[in-house]
Amino acid sequence: MPISSASLRIRRLRHRFGAGAPRLAIRTHVAWYWRVLAVILVLSLSLALSAWIYDAGRRFAGFHSEESSRQIDDLQRQIAALQTELSGLRATAGAAESALQIERTAQERIAQQIRSLEVENARLKQDLAFFDGVLSPGGAVGDALVSIKRLQVLPLDEAGRFKFRLLVVGGDARQAKPFSGVLRLLARVRQEGKDVMIEYPRPDGPDAEGIRFDVRNFQRIEGELAIPAGALLLDVEARIIQGGATLASQTTKL
Repeated sequence: MPISSASLRIRRLRHRFGAGAPRLAIRTHVAWYWRVLAVILVLSLSLALSAWIYDAGRRFAGFHSEESSRQIDDLQRQIAALQTELSGLRATAGAAESALQIERTAQERIAQQIRSLEVENARLKQDLAFFDGVLSPGGAVGDALVSIKRLQVLPLDEAGRFKFRLLVVGGDARQAKPFSGVLRLLARVRQEGKDVMIEYPRPDGPDAEGIRFDVRNFQRIEGELAIPAGALLLDVEARIIQGGATLASQTTKL
């Protein structure tokens, strides 16, 4: 049986508005900026709550930012004070070390001077004993115009160098003029298994003729001589020469 168009319309209206019609949901419309504001508010509250929980946890664990900052400041001040004190102690120690070094140097110089004075004192005692013998009755040198006494040759700190000293004594103090002569030394050294004679002063040097001197009573003569490297000094002979003739000589062995 054909259905009329009116029946179809009635069925559609029943289907839309009747008991079998679809349910309608009514929702409140909220603007987008309120939603964004709500999200920001929730995030801010969450961050604030997180910070409070973090700070509470640090307080509970015994760590506080302000207290830590104060302790750090105190430690920095203590470190600065200790550094200042350390600088002062270093300066004091440096001054004390300098004073100690100066004192050590002074003591070494004094000890060296004492040793030199002891050597000089011993030499003066020997010279005094010698002069006592010369000036005592019957202690004249003799008829010689001049003589050599107390020839000594001593090694120096530098290898191959020696110091010599001797005493020249005039034979007659009543002479009108002092005795004038020259002193020459002849060193015998062993070099490469052979004995070699070396003259001082050197014949090719500025004092080729010898060490000139004038003596009426006595005169001390000192000087240095050097031998070639690796050579061994055996003995030294001192000669007093006048007019090409040897008037006095003395030899000392090492």
